[in-house]
Amino acid sequence: MVHRLLSWGLPGPCSRFLGRRPGEFPVTAFLLGAGTGGLLAIGLFELLVNPVNIYEEEKMVMLYGLVGLGAVGWGTSPHVRCASLLLVPKMLGREGRLFVLGYALAAIYEGPAANLRHNLNEVIASLGCTVELQINNTRSAWRVSTAPLRAVFKDLLSSKNALKAEAHNISSSFEELDAQVTSEAGYTAEDTAGSEDMALGVGARAALGSRLRLSTQKMYELKTKLRCSHVVNKAIVSCRRWFAQKHQQCMLRIQVPLLNHLLCLPMKFKFFCSIAKVMEVWCRHRIPVEGNFGQTYDSLNQSIRGLDGEFSAHIDIKEERQSAVLGLNTSWEHVSTEVRDYVERQEAQLEWALGLLHTLFSCAFLLVLHSSFSYTDSYNQDIRFDNIYISTYFRQIDERRKKLGKRTLLPLRKAEEKTVIFPCKPSVQSSEMRNVVRELLETLPVLLLLLLLFGLDWALYSIFDTIRQHSFLQYSFRSSHKLEVKVGGDSMLARLLRKTIGALNTSSEMAVESNNMPCLPQPVCLDARAYWRATLPTGLLACLCLAQAFAYRLRRVIAAFYFPKREKKRVLFFYNELLRKRAAFTKLRRAAIMRRAQQQRAPRHHLVDLLHRRCPPLRRWLRRRCVVCQAPETPESYVCPTPACEAVYCRPCWDDMRQCCPACTPPEELSSSAYSDSNDDTAYAE
Repeated sequence: MVHRLLSWGLPGPCSRFLGRRPGEFPVTAFLLGAGTGGLLAIGLFELLVNPVNIYEEEKMVMLYGLVGLGAVGWGTSPHVRCASLLLVPKMLGREGRLFVLGYALAAIYEGPAANLRHNLNEVIASLGCTVELQINNTRSAWRVSTAPLRAVFKDLLSSKNALKAEAHNISSSFEELDAQVTSEAGYTAEDTAGSEDMALGVGARAALGSRLRLSTQKMYELKTKLRCSHVVNKAIVSCRRWFAQKHQQCMLRIQVPLLNHLLCLPMKFKFFCSIAKVMEVWCRHRIPVEGNFGQTYDSLNQSIRGLDGEFSAHIDIKEERQSAVLGLNTSWEHVSTEVRDYVERQEAQLEWALGLLHTLFSCAFLLVLHSSFSYTDSYNQDIRFDNIYISTYFRQIDERRKKLGKRTLLPLRKAEEKTVIFPCKPSVQSSEMRNVVRELLETLPVLLLLLLLFGLDWALYSIFDTIRQHSFLQYSFRSSHKLEVKVGGDSMLARLLRKTIGALNTSSEMAVESNNMPCLPQPVCLDARAYWRATLPTGLLACLCLAQAFAYRLRRVIAAFYFPKREKKRVLFFYNELLRKRAAFTKLRRAAIMRRAQQQRAPRHHLVDLLHRRCPPLRRWLRRRCVVCQAPETPESYVCPTPACEAVYCRPCWDDMRQCCPACTPPEELSSSAYSDSNDDTAYAE
């Protein structure tokens, strides 16, 4: 059939060259084979080796090696040519799915996984931005609230020189009062001695002599009393001096002895001067000193001395952080940074793993190449290997036997059809279905991963988009401040107060407007193109599972094209083996038939009978099956009349059994055959 296709689709010389016998056109075969092998080697290099991250020198060495091996192999060995062409069905089979699996995982990572990572990063950035926005708003509110107070202190600091000048003037004015209060003028020690008759007595002299720590009020009262006593004493002394002076003048005017003494006698009355001591009583009891003079003086003295110091103002703000969880003192900025770093580390590890996976998938081509050579060797060495195809040559043998009147095999029995493959049949057959189902089950985890990531990405996008639409906040902070202090008067103290307390006369009005729009998450939804780009490799992976059955049929065609004599021997062996099995078909199938018949005789569960009676749509799956080919029971099916058997046979299988039930017929009555062991049966090559 292959030769007929080549003759129909190619020019005559090309078809004759491809259909040549071994040994024909050796030079042309070598040159064309070497060129074809070199081109295939270059293609494999570009596909597998060039994308790998290795040195250019190593790439060139591998390129020259592949081209040389391909040219020599294709030019000299049919095994190499056959194994090279077998790469095509192998790439469409299990080995090729490794490459497609790599692309599928890469598409999943670049599609829903990358979008999921992007949305998570957006949420992390949104959390950090929201926390930072809250901190900035709190800081702004604090600054606005304390702005009037800071303005007052700035005004005070700016008027520092004027305040110092006013304080110096006040200090200078106070010096006169301070000198008067602290002065000891106005009395002498004789005054304290002359005050023995007064209430001051010894206590006054001790207080002034030893400088006892008296209060300012007591000390000033004491000094005032001493000054009063000093004035009285000076008055008495002046009075006595006046009397003595007048007595002397009188004696000089009147020079008559005895007469002058008599007339000047009144000038001797100095005791009249002592009448001034009456004022000392007033000094003790009616002293003109206010009762709070000392306290007022002390306060004023302390204030004046405080004004002499350096005028300055400092604002110290201490921020105290409190952890939300006991034992945890970590800021939200630190938490956001840690989470972002963790996500980046996981992303880097995943990218490294994907890079390693791509490298391994590139190296998996060696497995494909080994599998191709292994199939070629098994095809030429093991005659039972992958020898289950009803080929054209098989039909020719059967047709020739039919013309000779010999026993034929076609059409095959229903039980035999499950063990062979018809290459031209456009459907997956029983021998291939098991492998197809297994491959589909192996593809299921990738499909579930894709669906899971799609669902998770869509769910997170919906949540984040809902948060973005319903989490808009408008921050509005308004502050209004007006303070007015009026200090009347034109005195020095009034001026000082106007310069200090008057600085509080401030007014301000501020408004801060902000929103969290820059901090809202901006999730990204996958578009239809991204969905297709992520789904197509996985869909191709599933399609390759279905196409594997048809691709594997090409393996025998390619091997038969390069080894036609070996193919004839294999087909002839397969035909003869089916003949022997047909002769011993009843005995070979008797064990399986008896087992299935026993299962049919077992009583069914009452629920199954109930469903069979009440649910007609389910009867298709609840019906009994043929014990030979497992076909569902039909009205044309035959039921063994033996009461203890009642095995079900479809009409073709009953005819194949020669209308004899193997389940209840003794073995010696069945047809015998020399064919025994079934472990050497031909099998489907995976």
